[in-house]
Amino acid sequence: MIEDIKKRALHRTAILEGQVRGLAKMIEAEDYCMDIIGQSRAIQKALESLDRLLLENHLRTHVTHMFESGGDDRDQAVAELLKAFDFERR
Repeated sequence: MIEDIKKRALHRTAILEGQVRGLAKMIEAEDYCMDIIGQSRAIQKALESLDRLLLENHLRTHVTHMFESGGDDRDQAVAELLKAFDFERR
C-alpha cells in the first residue's frame, strides 16, 4: 500500500470508529431521529471517502501491474473494477 494513502486511510478509519460509537450513543439515548439520520449519513459519506482512497491505491498499484501483465491479469483487473462500481455481470 502506498504509505501516504495508508496513513490517510488509517486516520479516516479512526474518525469513523468514533463516529459509529457516537451514533450508537445517540440511538441508546433515543436522540431525535433526524439527528441520528444526519450522523448516519455523515458516516456513509466518510466511508465513501475511505473507499475512494482505497480505490486510488488499488489503481496506482495493483491495477497498473495487472494491465501491464495483460491477458488474464488484465481481465481480472477489469472484473474487479466493475465489481467495485457494482457493474459486474450477474
